[in-house]
Amino acid sequence: MKHLCAQAQLSLKSVLADGLNLILPPRCPVTGDMVDAQGMISSDAWRDLVFIGDPLCAHCGVPLAFETEGNARCMTCLETPPIYHCARAALQYNDISRNLILGFKHGDKTHVIQSFLPWLKQAGREMLGQADYLIPVPLHPARLIMRRYNQAALIAGALAKSVDIPCLPTAMKRVRATPSQGHLTSDERMKNVQEAFDVPLKYQEMIKGKSIILIDDVLTTGATVNECAKVLYYHGARQVDVLTLARVVFDS
Repeated sequence: MKHLCAQAQLSLKSVLADGLNLILPPRCPVTGDMVDAQGMISSDAWRDLVFIGDPLCAHCGVPLAFETEGNARCMTCLETPPIYHCARAALQYNDISRNLILGFKHGDKTHVIQSFLPWLKQAGREMLGQADYLIPVPLHPARLIMRRYNQAALIAGALAKSVDIPCLPTAMKRVRATPSQGHLTSDERMKNVQEAFDVPLKYQEMIKGKSIILIDDVLTTGATVNECAKVLYYHGARQVDVLTLARVVFDS
């Protein structure tokens, strides 16, 4: 009986999906071209996405211009090591990934998250294998009301289900509203997010001794995730890693 119920549910989902595709034909969230299923990326957009692979900085995950052996680190990490243990991202932040993320973040194209999952699982395969919890970088309540959803929380929740790791969507909170980081320098970004985060009391015991992955959409200078990692370590986390959909790669 359970088997028949499961088959019926799958059939119903298939019918609903087919009906949705007839009413709203699936289109690429970047180019608008017709695609086979909701959330798929067209071949033109796919060609211009730049996936990050080896060689990488072992700490921050930035692509390196030369082959390395062992745990090589970029000059930035050698000079000023990040607080988090390591960071990984699926994509370089370029015009195509920017449009993809902005559509997801501000344009209600949340269905595209299904395309993100295999990319994130590949980029974060090592850290995901030892994580206890996924925690999204939080939005301040006022900004959450304006946006209606936290894109990092959506990514974390979908990824958690896909890899069977618990997600704690409210285990971090913003206790201070901060101006947009968009046009700030690296030093200004660090000052902007200082003491902007905390861990609510009910989660403080849960994270002690645990391996945490912070989830966000884009890593730029790392100021935000660094500040989050500092707070999580203060409350007893054993290890804090960072996994993002994309990262900015600055010219060296």
